[in-house]
Amino acid sequence: MNKNNLGSALALGITLAIGLIWGASYLKDAVTLWKQADRLVSVKGLAEREVAADLVLWPISFSVSAESLAGLYQAVDADKKKISAFLTQAGFKAAELSFAAPVVQDLWENQYGDRRPPLRYKADAVLLVRTNQVQKVKQTQPETVQLVNQGVLLTQRYEHKVQYIFTQLNDIKPAMIAEATANARQAAAQFADDAGAKVGSIRSAQQGYFSVSDLDSYTPETKKVRVVTKVEYSLD
Repeated sequence: MNKNNLGSALALGITLAIGLIWGASYLKDAVTLWKQADRLVSVKGLAEREVAADLVLWPISFSVSAESLAGLYQAVDADKKKISAFLTQAGFKAAELSFAAPVVQDLWENQYGDRRPPLRYKADAVLLVRTNQVQKVKQTQPETVQLVNQGVLLTQRYEHKVQYIFTQLNDIKPAMIAEATANARQAAAQFADDAGAKVGSIRSAQQGYFSVSDLDSYTPETKKVRVVTKVEYSLD
């Protein structure tokens, strides 16, 4: 073998040796990373609370009919006064009551001859009770039969249903997140115990969406608040 061939072989050998050393080092790092990734646990934590609604929107909808627009608006005003007096007597304040402009229909617009109803105009109106007196609303609702006895034609519409609202969510969020995180750690601890390991530090955490729903269809004034957090822990 001449000197040139010997030099080339020597250079190739050195290159291969360096490659093997680098490859072994890379493989060692990759195995270490794989082992680290393998020693993680991802769990979810749940927190739930039952809270009382602190705001009520109670729309009282009613309807009137009349031969003329002037008579119609007089009828609307008369029923509005009856409803306001009823609510004031029940203990609601004037500031808690608001009245929306009535929706007026001309019932003769597309009707002819004998098909026309006797009264040409109809108005649908809503008086809204916006109050923090939740229990008073519950107590007063059945008593609205008194308005019917006074000649007020109350109407029922889906868009005018009573709404019970919980407005203090931000006040309980920190405590509930802490509860959900503690619940997640308990789940991680159980997993780690089964695997013969210990729970380490939090690697990542995601706060879930807070949901507020009625406890059930019969008690909408009681709400269920729920949050789920996803936490990833390292295992030691």
